[in-house]
Amino acid sequence: MPIRKLRHFVGEIATLVDRDAAEPELLSRGADALRELIDVDDWLPDAYAQPSPDRYQQFLLYADARQRFSVVSFVWGPGQHTPVHDHTVWGLIGVLRGAEFAASYARDPNGALRQRGDEARLERGAVEAVSPAIGDIHRVRNAYDDRVSISIHVYGANIGAVHRSTYPSGGPPKAFISGYANDTLPNLWNLSKDRHPT
Repeated sequence: MPIRKLRHFVGEIATLVDRDAAEPELLSRGADALRELIDVDDWLPDAYAQPSPDRYQQFLLYADARQRFSVVSFVWGPGQHTPVHDHTVWGLIGVLRGAEFAASYARDPNGALRQRGDEARLERGAVEAVSPAIGDIHRVRNAYDDRVSISIHVYGANIGAVHRSTYPSGGPPKAFISGYANDTLPNLWNLSKDRHPT
């Protein structure tokens, strides 16, 4: 399995984070790197692509040792969706398989949370950015009622440990920490099994 593609992506994001790249540059160059990662769907281990019949799955693929960024696969069963939620950090979302709908939210002049425009359909290969600076609140759903979709996310923190909020309709924000569905990580560093280590 060409897990080296994920290793290469992690290295590119680490370089941007190490350089303290400003968020616009980090999102722009990070988006280019993510597009390259999701361009060919041949690297995600099956263990991190399994849907659950109950809810979408969030599998940790990599977490920086200092929790400066993390890479996650989101696996959406047919018809599954998130609540309206925030991130509190920058993030990039790239569609690896299937398609997703994303609806962005913002506060109106009275402070009420409202959907901004129509849902965007993100097809395979599409990349979208979120952050408190450009828009951080959204709802995402599988575009299909009959098949699985998978997206790869990279966030500016260990997203499974970040204190965040969902925004129930008509109610106050509800605090949550997402965690992860997996207890093990893909082995990016066993170069002995990789004919072309990079």
